[in-house]
Amino acid sequence: MPAPLLVAPAPFKGTLRATEVAAALARGLEREGWEVDRCPLADGGLGTLEVLLPALGGETAAVEVGGRAVGIGLIEDGGTAIVELCSVLGCSRDAADGAPRSSAPAGELLLAAAETGAKVLIVGAGDVAAGDGGEGAVEAIASGGGIEQPLVVLCDVRTPAGGIAWGASGGGIAAALARACDARLESGAAFVLEQLGADARMRAARAVIVGEGLLDLRTLAGKAPGELATRARQSGVPCFAVVGSRTLDAFGGRILDLQAVLEASTAEQLELAGRQLATIV
Repeated sequence: MPAPLLVAPAPFKGTLRATEVAAALARGLEREGWEVDRCPLADGGLGTLEVLLPALGGETAAVEVGGRAVGIGLIEDGGTAIVELCSVLGCSRDAADGAPRSSAPAGELLLAAAETGAKVLIVGAGDVAAGDGGEGAVEAIASGGGIEQPLVVLCDVRTPAGGIAWGASGGGIAAALARACDARLESGAAFVLEQLGADARMRAARAVIVGEGLLDLRTLAGKAPGELATRARQSGVPCFAVVGSRTLDAFGGRILDLQAVLEASTAEQLELAGRQLATIV
């Protein structure tokens, strides 16, 4: 039996979840006779809970933030909580009235997660663009009595802030948590890939197919598709990409050593892209 194709897309933000992208690509590939290993990705932002909880055997729970229920993940019999800051802070930098958006809800979410009894908090800081550099989050935590549990912050870009590597993630919330709460900042992509066993699955594959809504310079700066493509290049595994759109130039593409890049933005187009890839992998 031929080796499978590893289909490992991130979310197409605003349109399709990573699981939906993987399913659509897989349908096209499987129609052409390929075996597919679906491995939807995240890097600390949108979709992190969705891809991690099944792999880690976790469960969802609800906490209250600002008068509404917000989903978090619990693993290791509740010993570790996983939160997505984007669940309380979307990607708009400004509030409805145009004022800089406060990151206070992020602090309130962390306090609520700490109150579940978890001993460690894993914090997805991606896909957030608060306008106060994390000041509101830190103030909310202090007003709530602080957090004693260790914080591990999953960051989606390497960009530093205040001299702290990865600190710009979450609009600077990552750096603020590192300074105020001694949080440990990590690559969200590397963390997720490790938990999913992506390296071993990649080496067992005939080829890797990554994907995301926009292929751009941020892909090279810590995003999950770029991280996996780099690992594929280093391991000698051919890598292809399907994206909603792209602004990454030819030089950037050579860095990732992508064999082909197809554009698709709907489930139907992704299925067709899968069928096209089936003829060239």
